[in-house]
Amino acid sequence: MNQSSKIKKLLKKIIRELESMKAKDVMVIDINSRSAIGDYLVIATGNSSRHINSIVSMIIKRNKNMVISTEGIKSTDWSIVDFGDIVLNVFKLEARKHYALEKIWQNGISDDKQGFG
Repeated sequence: MNQSSKIKKLLKKIIRELESMKAKDVMVIDINSRSAIGDYLVIATGNSSRHINSIVSMIIKRNKNMVISTEGIKSTDWSIVDFGDIVLNVFKLEARKHYALEKIWQNGISDDKQGFG
């Protein structure tokens, strides 16, 4: 399996896990041609700090061999899980609106996450 296939397989798995944990407004942004930080940003919203922590903890546990680093695990507003080629951001709604990553990266937003989910 080539590297691109492995990345897309992991991306699909992360999206399924986010959906199973009831994350809201899951968005995938292709940043491959615009940034060296990775190929995809995944942005999702949690209902509360506890919900965000549950989502992120479960994804880390299920993908521990793929995780490079994490930030904000004990934060109340925003947690990040870096998989190298995929960077997962899980926000509370207010923080997501404040930081507006979708606006910053809007040219890479795919309306069809179905290709990954």
